[in-house]
Amino acid sequence: MGALNLCMSRKKGRILEDTMKKLALAAALSVVATGAFAGGYVEPTVVEPVVIVEDTSSSAGGIIVPVIALILIAAALHHN
Repeated sequence: MGALNLCMSRKKGRILEDTMKKLALAAALSVVATGAFAGGYVEPTVVEPVVIVEDTSSSAGGIIVPVIALILIAAALHHN
């Protein structure tokens, strides 16, 4: 009877050990899962793009470069 009790005791210990491992794994997974769902689902917001319209420069912008070029040419000719 002593050997039978020892064998039964080992099997019971192994079953208890497996049960405890499964329980610890379930507890760890439940802690991780609750953190993932803590905030709940939030529907993403759609942000419409802001349209920026810039005014074009005045029509005098096309004249400034030739006028400066003429002044520089006139200054270069005046020194000679």
